[in-house]
Amino acid sequence: MIMNTKNMLAAAIVGLLLTSCGIYNKYESKGTAPADAFGTDVALGGENSLADISWREFFADPMLQDLIDTALVRNTDLKSARLAIEKSEASLKAARLGYLPSFSFAPQGGVGSFNGSPASWTYSLPLQMSWDIEIFGNITTQKRKAEALMMQARHREESVRANLISTVAQQYMMLQILDRQLEILMMTDSLWNASLETQKALWENGKTYSTAVNQMESSYLNVKSQIVDVRRNIRSVENSLCRLLARSSQPVRRAQWGSFVLPDNIACGVPAGMLQRRLDIRIADFVMAEAFYNTQEARQAFYPKLSLSGLVGWTNNAGGVIFNPGALLLNAAASLMQPIFARGKIIANKKIASLNEEDMKQKYVQTVINAGNQVNEALADYQTALEKHAFYHRQVEVLQEAYTGTHALMESGKASYIEVLTAQETYLNAQLGEAMNMYKGAQAVIALYIALGGSTN
Repeated sequence: MIMNTKNMLAAAIVGLLLTSCGIYNKYESKGTAPADAFGTDVALGGENSLADISWREFFADPMLQDLIDTALVRNTDLKSARLAIEKSEASLKAARLGYLPSFSFAPQGGVGSFNGSPASWTYSLPLQMSWDIEIFGNITTQKRKAEALMMQARHREESVRANLISTVAQQYMMLQILDRQLEILMMTDSLWNASLETQKALWENGKTYSTAVNQMESSYLNVKSQIVDVRRNIRSVENSLCRLLARSSQPVRRAQWGSFVLPDNIACGVPAGMLQRRLDIRIADFVMAEAFYNTQEARQAFYPKLSLSGLVGWTNNAGGVIFNPGALLLNAAASLMQPIFARGKIIANKKIASLNEEDMKQKYVQTVINAGNQVNEALADYQTALEKHAFYHRQVEVLQEAYTGTHALMESGKASYIEVLTAQETYLNAQLGEAMNMYKGAQAVIALYIALGGSTN
């Protein structure tokens, strides 16, 4: 009978160890990406990538660099992200101390009298100790999960930093393109005013109709209206940029358009390198780690927990016998708690944690897909802007010649006001289109730089 009991106990211990061996596992980072993560239509460069360039080298404009530096110091969202790191570091420090016992000082005292006897003072001055002994890795799991949370906070801070750099650069270049549009409109205002005066002179000399003057003036006033709109847009972008810099609204110093030149070719690198650089992918990886350790905790809830407790101190109360001064008080105890029935909560928690872990795996896959798609889109936008640049440039040259020739013909009475209006408007639209195409190209390069995990240091 004794042998049977020993065998059963040994079998139970072995079975317990076998079933619990998985709860000690450490999360393994996911570091693989599909070969076509960027998309099959995108030609990749070598190992060297656009993302290898530091942001100071990528944005060489000194005025833009000053704005970015100011934003990195003053931006409130970035400050909040840094505070989140400090919070997670404090939680990790507490988790690392979970292996140690806790101590507390709990003095007690009282005055008592029985049946009219003189009042007596009793007291105890114990130092209490409690210690959770790790058997099935629950403390280690909590520490590892805290590490994953801290890494999430750090990468989120980097992500906020990267987005801040990108947004400041895009707003800065938007101001530059608006300046360029204003410059084009101001030149157009001067040219169209001259055309309007010519039409008035022709009308006064009976060589044209008043409707021609009205049409020309209407077109001229439309340019005036666009100038007002562009100036308002400049003010709006300056205000947005000042919000990013956490300062009151004020004019923003900037260089003229053209300080950022589109590169002739761009190397993206390889998908594996993208995984190492992309902050959202790294965050998703640590989110999976957190889910993994949540599942570990849910599994560890099935196993017993061993706790030690004790106290040491002084007391003058020992079983009704008063000792004064007090005597040494010692007490020690151990407890083992094994869950048996918790109304299905433990089983439900494990299932929920496992399902959440699987959900995080799917989200990780989608994050990789989204990253590749973002790179693909940004690269396609850049290539499109680069291809259209030569077309726009030639179109502006041709339409400038057409406008100059048509205006000369109008002065000699050989061209109608409709031809002049058409030449004017197409020339203006071509100039504005060329400028906007260059801005879209610059915006695409910035988006690609961030999408590839460009340096934020």
